[in-house]
Amino acid sequence: MGIYLIKRVLAIIPIILCLSFLAFVLINLRTSDPAEIALRVNQMTPTEDMVNAMRSTLGLDQPYFVRYFSWISKSIQGDFGESYVTHRPVAEHIATALPSTLQLAAVALLIIIVCSVVVGVLCALYEGSVGDKLMRAFVFLSAAMPSFWIGILLIWLFSVKLGWFDTSGMERVSSVILPAVTLSLGFVSTYIRLIRNNMIKNKNENFVLYARVRGLKESRITLKIFINSMQISMTALGMSIPKLIAGTVVVENIFAWPGIGRLCVSAIFNSDFPIIQAYILIMGVMFVICNLVVDMINMMVDPRLRKEM
Repeated sequence: MGIYLIKRVLAIIPIILCLSFLAFVLINLRTSDPAEIALRVNQMTPTEDMVNAMRSTLGLDQPYFVRYFSWISKSIQGDFGESYVTHRPVAEHIATALPSTLQLAAVALLIIIVCSVVVGVLCALYEGSVGDKLMRAFVFLSAAMPSFWIGILLIWLFSVKLGWFDTSGMERVSSVILPAVTLSLGFVSTYIRLIRNNMIKNKNENFVLYARVRGLKESRITLKIFINSMQISMTALGMSIPKLIAGTVVVENIFAWPGIGRLCVSAIFNSDFPIIQAYILIMGVMFVICNLVVDMINMMVDPRLRKEM
């Protein structure tokens, strides 16, 4: 297990380097001059001397790969450069915005786990019932609706008409409910379908027949079916955690939530390239690390995977 872990950790190093290079290349494919943009966003009329001075300040007069290795070496230490707009370190902006995004993602993840497990298990146990058919229709509709449309509908109903929640911002504890529901709804429909289908499939496996022959209680048999059905769901859930954080871009802007997604959109409108680069790199690293953690958890839970090592 230890050797496998070391191999996986070593394997993610070139992946992260490729992600960082991709983030750097994508930003540098732009046609506009970052030095000129850095001057214009601060309401300064760029002249040739000012542009050249700004290029020297930003290190843009250095060779391409020198700039890349300088950026990635500083990023490893948590230094993502300075914002073009505020001239504050990008790390400060991320450190300010990230806790709000993590709070939103954590509440959404809790909703996903609770709703998916409860509804998915009930649909599998009562396969073909009226409730199962209604839930499958709900899953189909919620998966087809985009998150921005769901958010607007929730604001119209629960904020404008009923007045139960704030329309935007992070004023009270209850302010997180509408954006968290909006963020989680698409994932809930996916995991309800995944858990239901896996449990229905495992209900017909031989180990269930043997368990009933041994006289085990139905509650224990259901628990065994559920545990054996969770491997695929756990893998998908692990990959959904960074998707939740990355998916807050739309939701945070709808609900004016002061998180990293809204920070990224503001950076795009202001052409604040250091913040955009840092966002792409952080999201990519989160995907890779979450994938590694999920693989380790699956390895510990399922003995069959340890035998295949």
